[in-house]
Amino acid sequence: MQRVRSQGVVIAGAALAAMALSLSACSSSTTNGGSSGSGLSGTLNGSGSSFQLIFQQTAIQNFKSIEPGVSVNYGGGGSGKGRTDLASGVVQFAGSDSPIPSAEVANFKGKTVLYFPVVIGPITVSYNLSGVSSLKLDAPVIADLFQGNIKKWNDPKIAALNPGVKLPSTTVVIARRSDSSGTTQNFSQFLVDAAPNWKLGTSSTISWPATSQGGSGNGGVAQIIKSTPGAVGYVDYADAKAAALTFASVQNKSGNYIAPSTASASAAAAEVTVAPDLTFHAVWSPAPQGYPITYQSYDLVYQKQSSSNTTKMLKAYLGYLLGDGQKLLPGLNYAPLPASLDQKAKAQLSKIGS
Repeated sequence: MQRVRSQGVVIAGAALAAMALSLSACSSSTTNGGSSGSGLSGTLNGSGSSFQLIFQQTAIQNFKSIEPGVSVNYGGGGSGKGRTDLASGVVQFAGSDSPIPSAEVANFKGKTVLYFPVVIGPITVSYNLSGVSSLKLDAPVIADLFQGNIKKWNDPKIAALNPGVKLPSTTVVIARRSDSSGTTQNFSQFLVDAAPNWKLGTSSTISWPATSQGGSGNGGVAQIIKSTPGAVGYVDYADAKAAALTFASVQNKSGNYIAPSTASASAAAAEVTVAPDLTFHAVWSPAPQGYPITYQSYDLVYQKQSSSNTTKMLKAYLGYLLGDGQKLLPGLNYAPLPASLDQKAKAQLSKIGS
């Protein structure tokens, strides 16, 4: 599954290369991501969130034209892997779609971790159902689908939300993440908040029904859905679009059925409450036009770095992601940060030091 995912990312990156490179050329004289010819030299390594992967790969390519002496590497593997790698000192930054869980705090040995939100996007409820191109779902029905309580696609609960839609008797196949995942954390948080019948809790790993099929990364889940008639799974919007999946409109807190998009994700994120450490979650937003399964992704770094050079490189790269890198997001099917949150994240760069 992971091999297929990597090929999909390369294709998506190639398709957007011209746009991305032209944006970086225009921004090479800015100070958001370090100025051209600053003399920085070295390597930064990151891993984690597969939600960020397409954005990271495109941003790295563009950042290289601004800071040619700095090499940045980013491997996916899921949010849990990113946090583990940061705690182990394997990487200088970790992509994570959720804050550090209480069970993992001890791994960081008392060191202060800074959260830099970099991207927002919807989690789609994608499905493979021949002849059904439009579907409405609410949180209780989604909960029953993913708990295995709804066995067939023509179930009366689905039919009641979709009058006039001819639903087949195809068996429901649950597609979910096999790795520790921030996408799982946020998707299950939505169900905790919005579906009283949800019984599986919220975490980066869930005890799914035994009949479910697991895929590595968002791309792995997307491939299961694409190749399996009757499949339903949760996949971030960028990967769902890249895989040409069909996805449902989901009822939000205001009672409106909203399709996932960068615009509906931005609407949801505009209503969030941000904690002093810049953590938040955008699921089940009160925004009337907000998509209800919108989530966020952070880059995590230690406040105290091992050297002044690493500090400078991190400030330059994170500054780019929060500056001109934000311009890349809509073209990659992600949503940029709200302006007020972006400014807070930029201001926090000054806290990184050696």
